[in-house]
Amino acid sequence: MSPASLHTLLAHSIDYAGMFPPCSLGLETALQNQADYVRSPDAWMLGAFVLSAERFDATRQLLSQFDAQHPLRVAALGPKSANADAFLEALDSTEAATRSFSRHNVDLISISHLEMFLPDDVDLASLQEAKSIVGDLPVYWEAPSDRAEQTIALLAEFNSDADSPTFGYKLRTGGVTAEAFPTSMQIAKALVTPSTHQVPIKFTAGLHHPLRQYRKEVQTKMHGFLNVLGAAALAAEYHWDTNQTEMMLDDENVDSFSFAEDFFAWREWRIEIKRLEYRRRFIVSFGSCSFDEPREDLRALGFL
Repeated sequence: MSPASLHTLLAHSIDYAGMFPPCSLGLETALQNQADYVRSPDAWMLGAFVLSAERFDATRQLLSQFDAQHPLRVAALGPKSANADAFLEALDSTEAATRSFSRHNVDLISISHLEMFLPDDVDLASLQEAKSIVGDLPVYWEAPSDRAEQTIALLAEFNSDADSPTFGYKLRTGGVTAEAFPTSMQIAKALVTPSTHQVPIKFTAGLHHPLRQYRKEVQTKMHGFLNVLGAAALAAEYHWDTNQTEMMLDDENVDSFSFAEDFFAWREWRIEIKRLEYRRRFIVSFGSCSFDEPREDLRALGFL
């Protein structure tokens, strides 16, 4: 039995993105995997199924392996647009498709949230219009790491007038080439921006492994999901600066990470499980094309 703090840090944390690189599976295979995963003993780690809005129609024909006890929980992915006007037009059509898809069979499909790229000319007025389109549907807006602080500040300003933070930030943490990986300092800046504490954040790409490590397939060091999720929680809890946060993101030593029944710790820094539960409200999930690799690595490290 793995400790409660590991469950708290990783509960529903892995959004399965099997159709995306480097796995690039077909829709039917990826859906079958999701159906198997929601029935597995490790389903507590599983988040939503990342699905492009353009694949909604094809997915309607492939729902037989899901049921009311094991529905298809979807993270809807909208198209990328070049400017604010195109963005709002694309968002309107994506929201309509998402609404239609979720109503196709309410027992088999639920929409967790929407993810979509945010062009750099989107401002508060554009976000207000976006809110009128999506209503209460949670949305995570992606922007490059070099625009993280600016984007988070914009979203925090928008959320300040809301009862709950509908809009969050999505940070890309890797890809299939070395150039796709942001530096630890770039991630650190996204995690310690003061407004991050009021803006939910999720991550995507490159977080297949628990700890930071060099990988031949990308010819660089990949960030670890325990590093990233743990640093997000501890940076917020202790108001770390970017240098302290970068130290945790760079740590490759498994002995630095401790999971107990009542706390999670990195080196001498610890967070009680109730506080970790609170911080997880703002540290949502990470997209991964593999649900198997993270679990296999956790078992190899003795955490799972």
